Amino acid sequence: MWVITLHSEESIKIFEFSTEREARDAMLDMGGNLILTEVIYFNDPCFV
Repeated sequence: MWVITLHSEESIKIFEFSTEREARDAMLDMGGNLILTEVIYFNDPCFV
């Protein structure tokens, strides 16, 4: 899961995306300070 945290003068908003490409495409249309984060769960199949 990928998360964009948008910090503007009025508020802080969080948006979730399934893929990095979706998140990066969405970032092009957003204004303000952006933080892109990959969320990794340790119970994902790749860790078993």
